[in-house]
Amino acid sequence: MKCALSMLRLLCALAAACALVIAPARAQPAPADPRFVALTFHDVREEVRASFETDPDESAVDVRTLGSLFAWMRSNGWQAVSLQQVVAARSGGAPLPPKAVLLTFDDGLASAHSRVFPLLRQFGYPAVLSVVTSWLETPAGGSVRFGERELPRDRFLTWEQVRDMIDSGLVEIASHSHDLHRGIAGNPQGNVMPAAATHAWLPGPALHEDDAAWLLRVESDLRESVRILRQRTGRTPRAIAWPYGAWNVPLAAAAARAGLAVGLTLDEGANDDSVPLDRLRRGYGTYDMDIAAYAALLEQQPLPVAQTLQRALHVDLDYVYDPDPAQQERNLSLLLDRVLAIGPRSVFLQAFADPDGDGVADALYFPNRHLPVRADLFSRVAWQLRTRSEVQVYAWMPVLAFRLPQEAAAADRVVQAADVPRPGDAARYHRLSPFDAQARHVIGEVYDDLGRHASFAGVLFHDDATLAADEDVSPAALAAFRAAGLGDSVQALRKDPAARLRWAEFKRRALTDFTLQLAQRLRQWHPALRTARNMYARPLLEPASSEWLAQDFQEFLAAYDYTAVMAMPYMEGADDADTWLARVAQRVLSTPGGRERTVVELQARDWRSGRAVPDAVLVRHAQALKRLGIRHLAYYPDDFLAAQPSLQAARAVVSVREGLSGPLEGRPGRVGRRAMAPLRLLEAP
Repeated sequence: MKCALSMLRLLCALAAACALVIAPARAQPAPADPRFVALTFHDVREEVRASFETDPDESAVDVRTLGSLFAWMRSNGWQAVSLQQVVAARSGGAPLPPKAVLLTFDDGLASAHSRVFPLLRQFGYPAVLSVVTSWLETPAGGSVRFGERELPRDRFLTWEQVRDMIDSGLVEIASHSHDLHRGIAGNPQGNVMPAAATHAWLPGPALHEDDAAWLLRVESDLRESVRILRQRTGRTPRAIAWPYGAWNVPLAAAAARAGLAVGLTLDEGANDDSVPLDRLRRGYGTYDMDIAAYAALLEQQPLPVAQTLQRALHVDLDYVYDPDPAQQERNLSLLLDRVLAIGPRSVFLQAFADPDGDGVADALYFPNRHLPVRADLFSRVAWQLRTRSEVQVYAWMPVLAFRLPQEAAAADRVVQAADVPRPGDAARYHRLSPFDAQARHVIGEVYDDLGRHASFAGVLFHDDATLAADEDVSPAALAAFRAAGLGDSVQALRKDPAARLRWAEFKRRALTDFTLQLAQRLRQWHPALRTARNMYARPLLEPASSEWLAQDFQEFLAAYDYTAVMAMPYMEGADDADTWLARVAQRVLSTPGGRERTVVELQARDWRSGRAVPDAVLVRHAQALKRLGIRHLAYYPDDFLAAQPSLQAARAVVSVREGLSGPLEGRPGRVGRRAMAPLRLLEAP
C-alpha cells in the first residue's frame, strides 16, 4: 500500500509538471550542437526535507523533483544522451542532438535502483552510475563510512542490482574510486581534504607524500576499482567520477593509465569541444533546488568573468601567524568569523611571509624547495576560508620579489639598475631577474610547490612585477635585449625615443608572459584557476608612466581574468582623494573591457600616518565608485585582529549579500553554496 501511494504521488507530480509546461511550437529541427550539459545526483529520497531531521544530506534530492525534472526536460526539448554518444561524437561519429543532457548518479546508494531506475525506464533515459567499489564490497550486515557518518550496508546497492541496471542497456557503470571517497590529513593542523587530490601529511622526516608516492597510491586504487567492476559486472569502466569533484592534471593522467580516460568533475558550466573528455563538467543537484533552478542550470553557458561580481578582502597571513599555536588558532577564528559576517565573494590571501613589510618574500607559508617555511599555514587558512566562510581564495604571491638564501645558486640573479639611486628616491623591490633562466626556474618551482600543497581558486600576482626605465641591466637581461634585436646598450636605448618604446614594450611583454607561465604551472594542480594581477593606478592616469613601470592597462585586461588596480590616493599623494578616484573610475570605464575585468582596490590604511582610513571615508569612496559604474571592489588591508574597518563599513564596501549593503547583482545563492556541498561531507563544520 505504501509503495502504491508513493507511485500515485509521483504520477500526480509528473502530471502537474507537464501541465505547467506550455508545449513548444512546432519548428524545424535544430542543428546539431557539440555543447551538452551534464548533471549529477546522489541519494534520491521520499520527502527529502523531512528526512533531514534524522539523516541530513545536502546532496539528496526528492524523487518527485527528479521525476518532475525528467518531465520538464522532455516537454522542453532536452534530450538525455549516453556517455557512449558523447564519446562517439568526439570521435567523429554521430553528432549530439540539440539540448543534450548527460545524467549521472554518484555514490551507488540503494535509491539508484529503487527510485532512479524506474524513472530511467519510464522515460527511456540513459545514465551513468558511478560506485565506490570498497563500499559495495562491504559484507551484508556491515557498515560504510560515509563522510562523518557510519551508514548500514543496506543503504547501498548490491552487485545484483548494479548488474540489473547495466543489463537494461540504459546504465553505464563508472568508477567513483575504490577507497578514495574519504578525507585524509593534508597539513600539520589535520585539515581533512579529498584523498585523491591531496598529498597526505605524514608526520616525520618527509612531512608530505612526494609525487611518486601520491600517484602510486591513487593509480593503485583506481586499478583496483576497475578490476572489481570488471569482475563483478563483466564490464570494463572507462570513466572516473572524481570524489568530491577534486581532480588535477596529474590525476587525470593516472586515471588514463588505469583505463579511465573519461573524467567527470564538478566544475561548473556546459561542455563543448573545448572541454576534454578527461575533465567533463557537471552541475550538482541539491535538496533545495526546484525546476526553475534546474532549468537555469541546464541553460547556463560557461560564465564569463564579466557575469561574476567580484568583491574581495585583501588579507595578510602575517596577521594570522603567531609562534604560539593556540594564539594562531584564535587569530584564525577571528578571521573566519569576520569573513563569514562580511560576506565577500573572495579573499586575496597572502601566501608569502613579509614580517618587515618591504613587499619581498623572505619566507613562505607553504612547503617548498627554495625558501624557508615560516609556517605551513597557507593550506590551513585557505581550506578553512573555503569550507567555513564559503569564499573563493586567491593566493597572493610575488612574481619576482623573492629573497633567496645567500647560498642559493640563483640568489644573486637579481634585477640591476643602470642608475645609482639618489637620496629620496622610492625604494625599489629586491627582485630576481625575469630574464635569467635560473631565476625563472626557481620561481617556477616555488609556484609548482604552492599548487601541489594547497587548495585555492585563483592567484593574485603581487605589484612587484615592474621594471623601471633604467632596468634591467643584469647580464641575462642584456643578452635578452640583444637577442630581441634591441642591442645591449641601455644608454643608446634610452637616448632613442622609438627604441626606448620598443624596449619598454619588450619588458612589459616579458613580465606578462612570465606570469602566464606561472599560472600554467598552477593549472596543473588547479585546472579552473582564475588569475588577477595588481597594477598601479599611475599607468591609467598617466599613460606615459607605463614606460617606467612596465605596466599597461589594456595588456592586463587581455591577459588576466581580473586587473586589481591599486586605487590608493593617500599612497599616491593625491591632493583630493575623491577627485583622484573619480579619474581612476573614468579611465577604467572608458576602456573596453575595463568595467567587466577591473577590481578597484581601495586602501583601508594610510601608511604615511600609520592610521586607519576612517570608516566614513572608505565607505564614501566605495559608494562613489559604485555610483559611477564600477562593479568589482576590494580593499587592503583587512585588519581582522583590530576589527578595522568596522564590520558595518566592510559590508558596505565588499559584501555580496542581499540586505547588508543593499541588493547587488551577482550575489551568491544556491549555485554558489552548491559548490561547497560535496566538501561538507569530509568534516563537520
